[in-house]
Amino acid sequence: MSEDITKNIRFGSREDHQAVEAGLDFAPKFDASGLITAVAVDAGNGEVLMVAYMNEESLRRTLELGEAVYYSRSRQELWHKGATSGHVQKVVEILADCDQDALVLRVNQQGAGACHTGYRSCFFRSVKLDSSGADGEQPAKLIPVYASKAYDAEAVYRK
Repeated sequence: MSEDITKNIRFGSREDHQAVEAGLDFAPKFDASGLITAVAVDAGNGEVLMVAYMNEESLRRTLELGEAVYYSRSRQELWHKGATSGHVQKVVEILADCDQDALVLRVNQQGAGACHTGYRSCFFRSVKLDSSGADGEQPAKLIPVYASKAYDAEAVYRK
């Protein structure tokens, strides 16, 4: 993947607020850290797979490759999803919200799952909404969404 190619991908201006919200130029708004939130969802069934962040370079590389490339805040580096696990995300569509400060990537998830813990989705638990029996002393609880993991994360990532 050539740096020169990704530099050819230009983003629109954010100077005209109305143009950003109603126009057709892609003008992503990166936060003070240079990041934009990216939610990956399964293009087939709409399942939320993961939430990550992109910087300008990872977004350009995603557009060029057609595969999700994120920015890892913990490692402070680009992260081509699936480079280690083989669980690549093929991008079908990128949706930008009204003020272009958040993205939804509709992807075809390759491999068994998106989550580094071994589940299909990073959202493998739901928050229990029923507060019956809560005494104010115990934390809110989580409920498993899946009966089991989709793959053996330790084998895939060789931890």
